[in-house]
Amino acid sequence: MASITTQAVVRMSRLTPFFSKSINFRVIPAINKRAFATEEAQTNSEQPELTENEKKLTSEIEKLTKDVEALTEKNKEIDDKYKRSLADSENMRKRLTKQIEDAKIFGIQSFCKDLLEVSDILGHATEAVPKEEISDKNPHLKSLYEGLTMTKAQLSQVFKRNGLEVVDPLNEKFNPNYHEALFQQEIPNKEPNTVVVVSKIGYKLHERCIRPALVGVSK
Repeated sequence: MASITTQAVVRMSRLTPFFSKSINFRVIPAINKRAFATEEAQTNSEQPELTENEKKLTSEIEKLTKDVEALTEKNKEIDDKYKRSLADSENMRKRLTKQIEDAKIFGIQSFCKDLLEVSDILGHATEAVPKEEISDKNPHLKSLYEGLTMTKAQLSQVFKRNGLEVVDPLNEKFNPNYHEALFQQEIPNKEPNTVVVVSKIGYKLHERCIRPALVGVSK
């Protein structure tokens, strides 16, 4: 309607020069605005009101939308808890597997500690045999020494097969994980914290120290 009014005014201005001079075209935008407002009011007045069934349907749709949003949020929470539960179960499985493996490897640890004392006594007995007296002229002493030596060698092989290793750190850097320092001593031409004396050898079981070596360290 606004466009028709404007066109009519323009046509009249073209047909009559005198009429064109007398029209104030600043009025045209105001005419257009009033016409547009009138059309909008007519359009709004022409829209039909919702029936009771349509109102109920709209209300149901809004309710279902809210229910869907609530269920979606709840589903996210359940999914998050499920993933956390899976992660916890996997961590628990790994810990139990590690404990079982450690039990298989280090289950003999206490038994090995008991055998170490036997090994120490056997070593002391072997060293106590006077080497200068071992000869064919003294067969009993020779047999005793050979028996002690063979027994000690056999015991060392058993230790090695089961992962038990000797820690004899002479001239090595002091390592608190495997060594226990008894004293410090000034030694020329030796770097500090170097093991210079081994009073008692140590043992480790699969890299786990079960008895530290008793040592003296240079200053």
